Amino acid sequence: MQQDEINTMIDQSNENLRKLQKIVATTMEEEQLIINNLLHPPKEILSSGQRISDKVARFGGSWRFIIIFTLVLAVWIVFNTMAAKELEFDPYPFILMNLVLSCIAALQAPIIMMSQNRQEEKDRMRGENDYLINLKAELEIRSLHQKLDLLLNEEIKALYESQVAQLKLLEKLEEKIEKMEKK
Repeated sequence: MQQDEINTMIDQSNENLRKLQKIVATTMEEEQLIINNLLHPPKEILSSGQRISDKVARFGGSWRFIIIFTLVLAVWIVFNTMAAKELEFDPYPFILMNLVLSCIAALQAPIIMMSQNRQEEKDRMRGENDYLINLKAELEIRSLHQKLDLLLNEEIKALYESQVAQLKLLEKLEEKIEKMEKK
């Protein structure tokens, strides 16, 4: 009888382990898609126009560009105001300089916008990856909660069954003691 009770307790323990293994396997299957997305993000293939727009935007938004452009404009203005009349190529009010500046602004603005749009797309994808990482963490936490709940339920059940078995043993012992006292 006692051997049967011990075997039953071992079987229940094995069943608990099988349930935990099932939860772990299910969690790993749910997380596989997330892990695959994080480990193998889609590769970005850039056209030559996109590479050029990135370089122009990077250079056009730098201090180096601002300093070089300021120096060019200063040299342009100084040369055209100080040079002899026959050497001036853009006399005051610098109409050619205004045309060049307008053309640079007209070309640079859409190029920078293209680069910013691509950067927005990268940021959106980074945000999606952050979301997937958070989702993965949430799934892991949920899995841990399930494991803990299962363990607690099984532990309570095992304790209850152990107490029942102990009570039965105590009752048997009490019966044996009563029989011995009667003899």
